[in-house]
Amino acid sequence: MNRKPYYITTAIAYTSGKPHIGNNYEVVLADAIARFKRKEGYDVFFQTGTDEHGQKIELKAEAAGVTPKEYVDGVAGQIRSLCDLLEISYDKFIRTTDDYHEKQVQKIFRKLYEQGDIYKGAYEGLYCTECEAFWTESQLVDGKCPDCGRDVHPAKEEAYFFKMSKYADRLIEHINTHPEFIQPVSRKNEMMNNFLLPGLQDLCVSRTSFKWGIPVDFDDKHVIYVWLDALTNYITGIGFDADGDHADSYKKYWPADLHLIGKDIIRFHTIYWPIFLMALGEPLPKQVFGHPWLLMNNDKMSKSRGNVIYADDLVDYFGVDAVRYYVLHEMPFENDGNATLELIAERTNSDLANTLGNLVNRTISMSNKYFNGAVNSYAVALEPQMEAIDDDLKDCVTSAVDKVIAKMESLRVADALTEIFAVFKRLNKYIDETEPWVLAKDEEKKERLASVLYNLVEGITIGASLLEPFMPKTAERIAKQLNTQLRSFDSLREFGLYEQGNHVTDKPEILFARLDMEEVAKWEDALAEKLNATKKPVEEEPGIDIPAKPEITYDEFAKMQFRVGEIIACEEVPKSKKLLCSKVKIGSEVKQIVSGIKQYYSAEEMVGKKVMVLVNLKPATLAGVLSEGMLLCAEDENGNLALVTPEKDMPSGAEIC
Repeated sequence: MNRKPYYITTAIAYTSGKPHIGNNYEVVLADAIARFKRKEGYDVFFQTGTDEHGQKIELKAEAAGVTPKEYVDGVAGQIRSLCDLLEISYDKFIRTTDDYHEKQVQKIFRKLYEQGDIYKGAYEGLYCTECEAFWTESQLVDGKCPDCGRDVHPAKEEAYFFKMSKYADRLIEHINTHPEFIQPVSRKNEMMNNFLLPGLQDLCVSRTSFKWGIPVDFDDKHVIYVWLDALTNYITGIGFDADGDHADSYKKYWPADLHLIGKDIIRFHTIYWPIFLMALGEPLPKQVFGHPWLLMNNDKMSKSRGNVIYADDLVDYFGVDAVRYYVLHEMPFENDGNATLELIAERTNSDLANTLGNLVNRTISMSNKYFNGAVNSYAVALEPQMEAIDDDLKDCVTSAVDKVIAKMESLRVADALTEIFAVFKRLNKYIDETEPWVLAKDEEKKERLASVLYNLVEGITIGASLLEPFMPKTAERIAKQLNTQLRSFDSLREFGLYEQGNHVTDKPEILFARLDMEEVAKWEDALAEKLNATKKPVEEEPGIDIPAKPEITYDEFAKMQFRVGEIIACEEVPKSKKLLCSKVKIGSEVKQIVSGIKQYYSAEEMVGKKVMVLVNLKPATLAGVLSEGMLLCAEDENGNLALVTPEKDMPSGAEIC
């Protein structure tokens, strides 16, 4: 039987340094999806790897006193070893320094140049070394890179450019006619409103100011833009050939079913990458999912903040499957998730040691105590109440597979795990309802006792089979202790397949030991000391002083009402060099507000922003246009303005107090 192909990728990890657990979350998530699809019967190809070119790598290698290749070899080795540590079942680990990849990137660049999609020019703009991207002044946020928040610097150089606008309308149409293409929907809205609809600028696709990149083979003073190089890994890794001589694997697996990426690089994957593919005449991936971030103590992980946690440290203390369970179960579908070592320990104790581990241990121990490990079921006449309990248990267990499949179909992995643990919780409740220790005291109820234990063993087997894609080692250990095999999904809708007369192990092992929270706290302190020993000092940003205004009373301040508004439309005020007129939705009301910020924001980029508004300012007429409030801005010593926006997403109309 021919199995349906399924191709899944992660973003390839940038080799600037060792990834933290927030970075590793993505590959664990992709692995769970890949394993699940295999278990559903798909012919899965799962690709991950490393992105190894660019100016930042060149600078890091220079600082380390090694060649760029030596530097990326070391970091790529770390990244791959962390994948292996976390039991990642990738089929291909690609490196962008692989010879076949580099040759195909050169061929792709030449093809796009020869067909007129790439042309030679010069670039002058503001460059972010961290993101390896150019920006215009209007695209900056508070004078910083809009992607990473770091400083930018002026740069000018000869460069090749890609004609992005040539394909923009086609991409907009594709997004509108394929609602599943960008997920979650909020990411799609962001790309459409902030980038595509305002109009795309041509993209710089080569550099001359550094050498660590794939050379343009017909103009070797240029190296190919790192994103054009990196994004094409998704096709070169499965046998794409720019001359059309594709490998069978490419014909089989492309287009990709799922690109799984972080939300911070959604623009590259849903605008640049589809347009590159359109220019090559290749189909677009079926879906790009921009997952949220895993935060540590509600902050984005960063060495400078001192809140970086690495997977190998976590695995050393908690074990592989406990780490996998935590990052998969605690991450929301769309919003950022939060990790603390205390929360990981609490989940280990409550869900893994208690709900799951204790269930397996009690069931095996009772089977050994009452029947020397033999597992049998008997047709016993039951009271209506007990018959209803058995039926409810069996229904809960056998209906779980379809619930889990439905959650995984929409990539709601955390919800799928919740459904699986609902099975284990129901089995624990079944022990309390049937009280095997009471049944054991009555010889006439021995067959009922045996059937209760059979139901428990069968239920655990089904639960463990569902758990396998998420916690593979734990599922295997459970099956081994029950002396059975993990089952395919097709067989999980039927209750009673555990072999009669089979024997469970006579020496049950502890799946997850309970953790002492005081010991966890001590380990956390030791880990913090280890991190602080390598932490770089944070450079303080100089503040500015301004003349103080006269003091006001609280009553005077309380007269002003500040609320969150959402800009739903914006246009330039005619005959004004400074003014923009915005339509601002504040709860159910829409106000018209005129602001002198035209020098710092275009009308197009204002739309969609959440802003802080003084709503009860007396209306005034500016340049002949009525203004019904004030947008709050910050101003530096040079007179540069930046809108004041909520630090977290807040609903329109929320009061600022």
